[in-house]
Amino acid sequence: MAACVSTQKACMAGQTVAVARSSHRQARMCVVRVNALAQRVEYIWHDGAEGTIEKGMQFNEMRSKTKVLQKPVTSFNAADFPEWSFDGSSTGQAEGRSSDCILRPCYVVPDPIRGGDDVLVMCDVLDASSAPHPTNTRAKLAAIINDKVKAEACLFGFEQEYTMMAKGGQAVYGWPAGGFPAPQGPFYCGVGSESVYGRNLAEAHMDACIKAGLIISGINAEVMPGQWEFQIGPTGPLETGDQVMIARWLLHRLGEEFGIVSTFAPKPMKGDWNGTGAHTNYSTKSMREEGGMAAINAAIERLSKCHPEHITQYGTGNELRLTGKHETCDINEFRFGVGDRGSSIRIPLPVQLAGKGYLEDRRPAANVDPYTVVRLLIKNTLL
Repeated sequence: MAACVSTQKACMAGQTVAVARSSHRQARMCVVRVNALAQRVEYIWHDGAEGTIEKGMQFNEMRSKTKVLQKPVTSFNAADFPEWSFDGSSTGQAEGRSSDCILRPCYVVPDPIRGGDDVLVMCDVLDASSAPHPTNTRAKLAAIINDKVKAEACLFGFEQEYTMMAKGGQAVYGWPAGGFPAPQGPFYCGVGSESVYGRNLAEAHMDACIKAGLIISGINAEVMPGQWEFQIGPTGPLETGDQVMIARWLLHRLGEEFGIVSTFAPKPMKGDWNGTGAHTNYSTKSMREEGGMAAINAAIERLSKCHPEHITQYGTGNELRLTGKHETCDINEFRFGVGDRGSSIRIPLPVQLAGKGYLEDRRPAANVDPYTVVRLLIKNTLL
């Protein structure tokens, strides 16, 4: 039988289209359903190698690939999206003789880049036995969220600093070729092309986070020129990690469009330049209620006893940043204070005046795993 020959010049997606079907005996009509409403689903995960020697400053740990679903899933319920797999031997998460790792969707947001029904899906990584992979720090956090933790309704605000690098990752974006800008001072929250480098990317990233429905609370240029910060929160424990990871992915993805590499290296430039951190604001229900300062002080007392445990998991290369200079406390010292940006734990002045609120952990490096920060703060203050 002869092939179908379309009699229409154009058709709308999803409509039924009549086409002529020729044969030796008679002309027949057949019906073709044209489906152009397929959904692109970006499966996102992390390989656990942020800040390692193998990756360095130029490469990040975020990974993703696109699955096309012919029947869109519009529920935004992660359980409604299918599991998928990837080659773990190519990401350093498995060996070649048993290389399949499983991606299990856990958090879904609209895709602000592609639009329409397309979505971004943050995933857990499972091994071949469907157990959490060693790089799956989300599962470790989920495991400690018991009834006591839920009753305290923990909230977090994650201040993600990053440094923009020119393509190739060797020089800070906007810095003079082979030289340095003026000393620090005019750049923090600055305005003007002489003070701010890379605002176009920072603004585009903020817009994308808003369109994705992330709880982004703001952005600002940081102390070192070419260094920026965005804030995620207030959000719950798992939501904090999920949203920070998606926000990081969006930053790197948009960097492709601008030719900018964003690094979370704790000390991208040696010398008299600020490092790059991830100050984490933390509160419980007890801290936020009247008389909450007692709960805040009790939490700080407990944190003072497990400083080494936090430091060993608060980011690779953090010793280059936590020197006691540039608004940091020395890595081997634990200190807290009201309004003290040279402390390990800062109590904001408005919190002290109100007698309730939250504390700020200033120790995490920018390349820290957000699920790990949240887990350690909960574990060592509530459990």
